Amino acid sequence: MDEGDRPTDTDGSAGRDERTEDHSGATSDGSDDGVPDESDRAVSGGSGDGPETGREVDLGDEPESSGGAVVSGESDIGSEAQGAPESVGGPAFETEETTTADESLLHRFRHDREGALMWIREMLASVGVVLLIGLLLFGVSGVWPPMVAVESGSMEPNMRVGDLVFVTEPGRLAPDAAENGVGVVTYQVGQEVDYRTFGSYGSVMIYAPPGRTGSPIIHRSMFHVTEGENWYDRADERYHDAIGCGSLANCPAPHDGYITLGDNNGAYDQASGLSPPVKAEWIKGVARLRVPYLGYIRLIATGQVELNEAITRTVGSALPAVRPGLTSSSPAA
Repeated sequence: MDEGDRPTDTDGSAGRDERTEDHSGATSDGSDDGVPDESDRAVSGGSGDGPETGREVDLGDEPESSGGAVVSGESDIGSEAQGAPESVGGPAFETEETTTADESLLHRFRHDREGALMWIREMLASVGVVLLIGLLLFGVSGVWPPMVAVESGSMEPNMRVGDLVFVTEPGRLAPDAAENGVGVVTYQVGQEVDYRTFGSYGSVMIYAPPGRTGSPIIHRSMFHVTEGENWYDRADERYHDAIGCGSLANCPAPHDGYITLGDNNGAYDQASGLSPPVKAEWIKGVARLRVPYLGYIRLIATGQVELNEAITRTVGSALPAVRPGLTSSSPAA
């Protein structure tokens, strides 16, 4: 094909070949390292010849467009930074205000020395201490409630009305002298081995015979009888007025059990008809320790003692004492 045919190519390949040759020539005229200097780029950028020139112009425009993008980015970031405190600052301010209010209320609750918050704090603290002590005592005693309040004077002077008595379940913390499964030492055995509790020989136990509707009874165990036993001869005549087994209630013994007595009473519980001989399964616990006056809290709360009466007894004012009698018992709340 001759030179005159080239411009007639529909695909423009001839033009591309000429431009390629021109570009190769221009490159060979440049510097030894083949990198055009700034003047060449300027000249090339200024010419409007061919696509190659257009490519150089595009490269020259990149910093401007890039710079524009950077400026635009900085502007956007700046606007976001300016807008962020408004969108975030509102909730943050409310949260801070709420947190400050909560901290202020908590601080007042912990440190106020007067007012409603102080009373609420003291009440909650008292309830918490009582519950904690109750749980600890329950863990030791194994019975709930682990403490009972003395309601009558049948155990005076060794236990008084308003005393709070700590008890353990039958058999727990039993002394060596208790040769049974309920941990009870009778007065009779206590004399032999010199075992004393609450001012006298033997154990004080809490029991509830069948059909009793009131509080359990807290009295001392005197001796044990077996079914059919004539226990008249073993009984202390100071605590009954019978002249023989036939005139003594619950004699002979209807079943195995304990003969019991209130320290301030004049008759055995079994002689007075208060209870048959106490079976082992009727025993609710064994008294271990008493705390004076604290039982009044329970008695006042249940309405068994008036507040002014409790205060009067606590400060030691004289009140009519419970006289010894055949039917007096010392219930435990």
